[in-house]
Amino acid sequence: MGQPQAIDEYIEGFAGQGRRVFEQARALGLEVVPAASEAIKWGRPAWVHPAGTILFKVSGHAKHANVVFTPGTREAFDADLADFATGKGSVKLPYGEPVPGDLLRRMIAFRVREHEDDGVLWM
Repeated sequence: MGQPQAIDEYIEGFAGQGRRVFEQARALGLEVVPAASEAIKWGRPAWVHPAGTILFKVSGHAKHANVVFTPGTREAFDADLADFATGKGSVKLPYGEPVPGDLLRRMIAFRVREHEDDGVLWM
C-alpha cells in the first residue's frame, strides 16, 4: 500500500488512542482556522492556510503523535510545554495521555497570527 492521499486515509491507519489524537487535532484545526484546508504534505496530515502556507502538521508513531509547528510557535510556548518532549518545532503527545486541547488551540491561533501578521512561512 502506498502513502495515504487524504487525511481520512492516514487516520484510518491508527486505532484507539492514536486515532483519538488525530481526531482531536483535526477538530481543533477546523475550530481555530475553519478556512484552512487539509492536505497530505510529505506523507503527513497538514492544515494549510488559505494563502497556501502550512500552519501545522501531525504525524503518528508507535507510542505518540507529533504535532509540528514552526520553531517560533513552539518556542513561544516553552513554559507551557515543560511537561512535554519537544523538538525544533514539534510537540510529542504520548498515546494514553489527555490531549492538551486548550494549549494546542492557543498554539494554532498563534501560528495563524505568526503567518498573517509576521509573514512567517513554513520551515
